[in-house]
Amino acid sequence: MKRDDKGEDFEALLKEFDQKGPKRGQGPAVGDLVRGKVLTVGRESVFVALADGRTEGMLELEELRDEEGKVTVKVGDEIEARVAALGDRAEVVVLRRLAGRKTAPDELEQAFRLGLPVEGTVAAVNKGGVDVTIAGLRAFCPISQLELRQVEDAAAYVGRKLSFRITKYEADRRGVNLVVSRRVLLEEEARARGVATRSKLVIGAVLPGVVVAIKDFGAFVDLGGIEGMLPASELGFQRGVRPSDVLQVGQELQVQVMRIEKTDDPRRPERISLSLKALERDPWEDVADRFPAGSKVSGTVTRIEPYGAFIQLVPGIEGLLHIGELSGGKQVRHARELVKVGETREVTVLAIDRERRRISLGTGERGEEVDAADLAAARSPGKLGTLGDLFKKKK
Repeated sequence: MKRDDKGEDFEALLKEFDQKGPKRGQGPAVGDLVRGKVLTVGRESVFVALADGRTEGMLELEELRDEEGKVTVKVGDEIEARVAALGDRAEVVVLRRLAGRKTAPDELEQAFRLGLPVEGTVAAVNKGGVDVTIAGLRAFCPISQLELRQVEDAAAYVGRKLSFRITKYEADRRGVNLVVSRRVLLEEEARARGVATRSKLVIGAVLPGVVVAIKDFGAFVDLGGIEGMLPASELGFQRGVRPSDVLQVGQELQVQVMRIEKTDDPRRPERISLSLKALERDPWEDVADRFPAGSKVSGTVTRIEPYGAFIQLVPGIEGLLHIGELSGGKQVRHARELVKVGETREVTVLAIDRERRRISLGTGERGEEVDAADLAAARSPGKLGTLGDLFKKKK
């Protein structure tokens, strides 16, 4: 038997482990996906201490070489592999890691039977899916099995090297027919990550997330194997913001969990509502200090209604400029006859109702003064009027 770089052969390693390692009861079974740290890298084999702390695995060194023949791991690295066979001793298992190595048809058949992941390169877009080249053989991946979500443009995947699981293997005189799925591997990874995330999932928790899809009504955010919905209304205090204006797929962000509702769907056992707005400072907290009654400020028209125009003073704070202020006493059917969205206006703050989040604005174009008593009356709850109303009172 050949000896490895450290002068220890397989038998010696087994003997040492048998003497020092604890005995185990139920160990990994054939087909199990396991993780571990590399103990030694020999001339022909690599030995791995599995995460259970009681078992060692052995892989052929050839499985850990890249296309140029270089070994891709070193002592201390973490690797993932499948249990291909149980060794003679209970503490040692034989591992297989087909991804990244040249794979013969019989090994692909074994990968199919054991559920081992294989590595392939997306070669072309086909009707209903993509062609994948695996060890020189053509495989087909349906479009629904390429990602966790629907793929709009499969052409973006051409040339990418990805891991797949073989879901169909048929061999005859004409060759090998392979059907593969990437989605099943992604779902397994998501379930594993979701276990840790679910332990942190409580109302009020602030969690990191990644935007995975953007819709008109909001964005889906991956919290770590579990997805939540970030509604458009929870993007911030500013009105009229579309998710596509401020978010991108792949963007990392912090979100707060607002609601958790149980569902009957085993694939999505909970419906989670998220918020960015809850993590922002409410601009209405000090609105009276920032915009005291009687002060003049410049704002932008954001929307127009028959009765007046809403003007954004700062993001998250709008005031209403009544049609009576815009018209100067003239008869006008709709405020859009006098102002346009996006237009900048100089206005006077007439009154603030912080509880109802309302600000009454005036134009101040008549050059007349409004005394403190009139402003105080206008600030009274339910009495937000126009500057015109105040002028009428003074006459």
